[in-house]
Amino acid sequence: MGTVYTEITLLNAADRVKITEGLLKEEDARSLTVRALADTGAMYMVIDEETRQKLGLSIWGEKNALIANGQRVKCKETEPVLVRWKNRQTSCSALVISDAKVILFGAIAMEGMDLMVNPVTQEVVGAHGDREECLIL
Repeated sequence: MGTVYTEITLLNAADRVKITEGLLKEEDARSLTVRALADTGAMYMVIDEETRQKLGLSIWGEKNALIANGQRVKCKETEPVLVRWKNRQTSCSALVISDAKVILFGAIAMEGMDLMVNPVTQEVVGAHGDREECLIL
């Protein structure tokens, strides 16, 4: 299978809570639309430090990770981030690799939105159709 990229929007989940509580205006919420590598072999969402800072995500802890080149690294883990792809949304923490060259759209976020990579068309699609109501519970 080749390399598949897709556009996703990352949003600070804490900002979304503040909006619903009337403590923050919609236009002040931190979000970022990025081109991400749909990596079905990666479990976690991976962002770089610059992206974490732009979104204002707090660090909740650390995890040890094995990256694609076989290197073991200690990564910061963020508070939940909302991830949107077309008409779907999920939340998950992200691992921060300071000098990451690409944003990784990992399996947890993809599964949370019932998405997969179509090996024929080389694009991200709904695993059970493209309508939101096709999510499997």
